[in-house]
Amino acid sequence: MSDTNNLLPSEAQQEIEKNFRWNFTVNMLDGASFWLGVSFISSSVILPLYLSHFTSNPILIGLIPFFATAGYLLPQLFTANVVQRAPIKKIFPVNIGFFLERLPIILLAPTAWLLASNHPVGATIAFLACYGWHCIGAGTIGVGWQDMIAKLIPVDRRGRFFGISNFIGNGTGILGALVVPFVLAKFAFPNGFVIAFAIAALFIFISWLFISMSREPAVYSNKPVTSQSDYFRSLPGILRKDHNFLMYLIAQIVFSLSSMANGFLVVYAVKTWNMTDSSASGFTIALQVGTTLAYLIFGFLSDRKGHKLTLEICVLISILSLVLAFLAPNPIWFYLILFLRGAVTAGTFISGISIVYEFTDPENRPTYIGLANTIPGIASGIAPLLGGWLAGTVNYRVLFITAAVIAVISFALLTFSVREPRKVQVKDVDLPEHPNP
Repeated sequence: MSDTNNLLPSEAQQEIEKNFRWNFTVNMLDGASFWLGVSFISSSVILPLYLSHFTSNPILIGLIPFFATAGYLLPQLFTANVVQRAPIKKIFPVNIGFFLERLPIILLAPTAWLLASNHPVGATIAFLACYGWHCIGAGTIGVGWQDMIAKLIPVDRRGRFFGISNFIGNGTGILGALVVPFVLAKFAFPNGFVIAFAIAALFIFISWLFISMSREPAVYSNKPVTSQSDYFRSLPGILRKDHNFLMYLIAQIVFSLSSMANGFLVVYAVKTWNMTDSSASGFTIALQVGTTLAYLIFGFLSDRKGHKLTLEICVLISILSLVLAFLAPNPIWFYLILFLRGAVTAGTFISGISIVYEFTDPENRPTYIGLANTIPGIASGIAPLLGGWLAGTVNYRVLFITAAVIAVISFALLTFSVREPRKVQVKDVDLPEHPNP
């Protein structure tokens, strides 16, 4: 953490430019090592496979994508007011983030080793508790991390920052994806999963070491102190005043509902064609390759052409992958489907984060981040539970085609109702000091 205190905005900007290469490097290494670790605990492949050893209940399996989306997105608006006034954003992902985000991943391996063989109910509870803790913790510090990145990385270099760091992380993650099927085939259950969880914990801890090296000057907000209740009462005024951002939120809410199929693609393939853990975990390779290539492509594309275009392409790719899942005559198709899902993950991560920065100014950025994540996060929380209900009461193929239709609606909203924010002058939507109830 920088020792520089009470800097003027111009002085802080000089400090940021001076440390740009350092901050770009350490945060790129943070992202690279984090995503390498995540490749060993893929929420689309590895974690559903692990949980399927204890239960076939689609609602319980649906808790994995529920935590991965809603657990991460929902808490963010509740921390935005605090982040907005914090002169140093680094304390959220580093000081707080170690206990809320990183520690529960470290606990996955020992709980699996102790419980998975003889205590399936305990293993299920421990796994869901740790994973939920991790996802909710990541959401709690998410606005602070995103605001720190927006503060340290200039707008015209954010796309390539996310693209390069995640390209490296997911590129090395391909090696992880190659290792996981071997580990699961070589070691009897649950030892293969214990090893995969332990490797994930190691690299996610290393990523924390890198992010802790960020050099961030303190910048104090000129905005008046606002109570949490007044802060929440002010939010509808922002949405009324910024129609373009409101339409973006609506498009994202609908797209979030289309994610109802995310946690069930691999489970469907395993159940339909009686696949083994080691063969099904091979889908992770396709997922990682698609994610890795897309990070690099979308990182540079979004810097040059805008993040709205990237999001539109991702919605179209999502629709294609869901239609292919509906039509798939054999499990081979799921290598392409998971490849496409990886591309969607990459593009929506890069541009879903970065486009929000362009709707507003730095003073209001945490609030916009919180709104853009928490409001669609409500739909993201409902989606996997609705997906689990559809899969359980009807079938998986109906789930896939329903999700595809919802994604088509999202594409129409995003394309025809949202203007590229780079071409729209940012309006003054400062939070009122004493908003009317």
